[in-house]
Amino acid sequence: MRAAFIIFERMTALDLVGIYDPLTRLKSMDVMPNFVFDLCSLTRTVTDDRGMRFSPDRIGESLADYDLLVVPGGFGTRPLESDEAFLDWLRSGAPVPLKASVCTGSVLLGAAGFLAGRRATTHPGHVDELAPYCAGVSAQRIIDEGDVVTSGGVSAGIDLGLYLVERLTDTASRERIAKQMDYPYRWQDLPAIGTR
Repeated sequence: MRAAFIIFERMTALDLVGIYDPLTRLKSMDVMPNFVFDLCSLTRTVTDDRGMRFSPDRIGESLADYDLLVVPGGFGTRPLESDEAFLDWLRSGAPVPLKASVCTGSVLLGAAGFLAGRRATTHPGHVDELAPYCAGVSAQRIIDEGDVVTSGGVSAGIDLGLYLVERLTDTASRERIAKQMDYPYRWQDLPAIGTR
């Protein structure tokens, strides 16, 4: 399982790290030993919206060969929403069988064309930005539309990460990872809608 975590200038770090933590525990806790990931960007360095710096593993390379594509949100999504070079690069991930977003990362998935005819979610304050790109915006914390899964704002990334752990493995693995994280994950309180 190869995951591409997309990073970009002025992203929100928790959007990225919230989903990264449970997913990368698939390997560190020996649930899915073949889980590997790359931080992927179009720039050599990335600084989040508060000054934390990240170094990508891959710069500008095609995203087509990954199994999972993860797009965080943040203030940096605003200029990227109309940045054709960035959107073309993101579209190189069209063959990726599972795409996920946290917060306004769904706006980027939408701008790249991945949400056409689908329901999606985002940060509650950015519904109007997402609406033109999808069939409907929901207030649900997680929306699973089969090959695209979107989540609400910032801290929803942790819930999405655990949701994907369960989707990729099983309930017992999700419970084990949530317990190790000391996270009070309550799936029954966070129903996803859509298809799988």
